[in-house]
This record gives sequence, structure tokens and C-alpha cells, in this order.
Amino acid sequence: MDSFALLAAAFAAVVFAIHLATILTATWRCRVPRTRPPAFEHGPSVTIIRPVCGLDAYEEATLRSTFALDYRHFEILFCCAGRGDPVVPLVERLIAEHGHVPARLLIGDERISQNPKLNNIVKGWRAAAHGWIVIADSNVAMPPDFVQRLLATWRDDTGLVSAPPIGCRPESLWAELECAFLNAYQARWQYAADSAGLGFAQGKVMLWRRSDLEWAGGIHALAAELAEDAAATKVVRGLGLRVRLADGAFPQPLGPRTALQVWNRQLRWARLRRATFPGYFALEPLSGFAAPLLAAVFAAEAFAWDGGVVAGLIVAGWLAAEAWLTAAVGWHLSWRSPLLWLLRELTLPAIWLQACFGTSLSWRGSSMSLEGGDVGLGAAEGRP
Repeated sequence: MDSFALLAAAFAAVVFAIHLATILTATWRCRVPRTRPPAFEHGPSVTIIRPVCGLDAYEEATLRSTFALDYRHFEILFCCAGRGDPVVPLVERLIAEHGHVPARLLIGDERISQNPKLNNIVKGWRAAAHGWIVIADSNVAMPPDFVQRLLATWRDDTGLVSAPPIGCRPESLWAELECAFLNAYQARWQYAADSAGLGFAQGKVMLWRRSDLEWAGGIHALAAELAEDAAATKVVRGLGLRVRLADGAFPQPLGPRTALQVWNRQLRWARLRRATFPGYFALEPLSGFAAPLLAAVFAAEAFAWDGGVVAGLIVAGWLAAEAWLTAAVGWHLSWRSPLLWLLRELTLPAIWLQACFGTSLSWRGSSMSLEGGDVGLGAAEGRP
């Protein structure tokens, strides 16, 4: 029994140490830059593709940020599946207000996959005038140095620069829970993986050198997987190149959320990870505190320690580290945040278990399946 207890204690200690290492890595990578990146006065011309569909709480603000970029050589292509979409008048108004910025709205829906977002951006990829292309969801807020920060991340061995979304401006309790998932958990792990040389594309923001993706088969190559970012990761690695994440990431204003919306979104992403990267998905139970907590309590009982005290110390230390990260990098933080981080940790095993079964996905009205098949109504969606 003592040997099992020692192994359990060692396991808990190692996982907790990894947690602290990811905290430190994310703090370093996500801190607010003190200086702006190079101006790239003679940098490459860039096409920015923004798929749009529907009107979110901060739609005008996030789309308007595209026109305020401090970069000299860029064009904007807004892609929408249908002329009757309610976002169309907003996009047309913004284009008219910023006549000095080269911008167009493209309408059409070429279904090359189950992925409605990919179907929406095909026309933008084809119409792009420049050799560097950014695909950015419409609910990402772009700071003025958005393009510079992406280009500054590029290295000789890079095939794609991406960035995870950082949730901000939540307007409900459940939106704060989504911040708990997006920021101190998912973004933290993505930056830790990237720092270890295992960067994964995030569909919110992707900077491509057009020639790289064309070499791999063009935009249709991203239809190889249901999620275009998973396909992008595999395409880039297949070329012998790396996916890199831009430091600091970019904010996504959330507005209101319901509990069901948060659950369905996390379940969808988990099932996609199961289908596209099953090996990494199998390790996800080790990314939260459930496994080390159980191991530590088992070891404590075996050594006649107070299991409740040990469990309390682990939980307190785990959440305190997240609070330090969140405060250090300026992410959303409120008095409810620790309680919502705790709720997230208690929810993670349930999401993972449900993701292990079933193949159906719900994507803003689109009915999709990991086993293929037709896309249901609402397939014109422009973003996750």
C-alpha cells in the first residue's frame, strides 16, 4: 500500500508542478507588450478575410476594428453566405464609412465540406489580391498593431501564425464561465504547448503565406477535417513547418451567454479534438485538478494525514495560481472568477466523458456529424 501511496503522491506533485509551469509560461507569453512590434513600413501586403454571419453583441465594434489597423498595405474581404443575412447592412455601412480602406463584401456559399465557415471563406481566399492572408473570425477585436504582431511571430520554419481567443466583456454569469474556459484554461494550455514546440492552429485567427497552403492543395486542403484549424495544423506539420502562436493573443467580447450555450460549445470542441487529435484528447483528464486531487487524497489517507486539508491546499494553490496569471496579464477577473474556475474544473470530467460518446455536433443551427453527412439548416454560419 505504501508504494501505491508514494506513486499517487508523486503523480499529484508532478501534475501540480506542470500546472505551475503552464501558469508561468502563459504569464510570459500573454503579458501585455510594453513596446509595439516593428512598424513594417515596407512589410508585405496582406489580405484580411473576415467571415460574417448574424449579429453578435459587439459585432459592430469588432468589425469596425478592422478598419482602424495601423498598417499601410492591406485589404479587407468580408465573406457572407447570403444577401439576406442581417449583418450585410452593417458591413456595407462600415465599408461606405471607410472609403479610404480597400474593402469588399463577397456573397456566396460554395459547399466544399461540412464546415460552414470554410464554405463561407472559399470565395475570399480565391479573391485575395495578396500573398499573405489573415483569416479572422468576425467576433475577434483587432488592436491597431494586429497585423504587425502576427508578422513579428513569423520565423523561417513557420507555416502558420495563430492566436487563441481571450474572452472579455462578459455580460452574464455564464459568459464569465466561458472566460474561465477560454482564458486561464484553454489559452494557458495552448501557449504551453506552443512553447514546447507543439503549436496548434486556432481558427479564430490564422495568418497564412498563401504559397504554403497552395502547395498543400489550396483552401480545399482544409476540408480534410471537420474543423479547419485541425486540418490547418496537420497541413502545416505535413509541410515540415511549425504553427506558432502570437504573444498576447487577441480579445473576443462575449456579451451574454447561457449555460446551455457554454456547455454545447465546449462539448463541440471536445468532440472535434477527440476526432482530430485522439492521442491528445486521451490525456485531457490530466489537464484539470480532478486526477491529482484524487491521487493526493488517496495518498493522504494512506499516510494517515487529513485528506480534507490536503485537498483544500491543492484546490487553493491551483486556483491561486490561476488568479495570479489572470491578474498579471490583464484578463477578466471578478470576485466570482475563483468560483467559476472551480465550477469549470468540476465540469471538465463530465464534458470529457460525454465527448467520448456520440458524433453529433451543434454549430449555430448547423447539424453536423463526425461521421460525415449533410449539413443542416443554418450552414451559412461564419464563425464558431
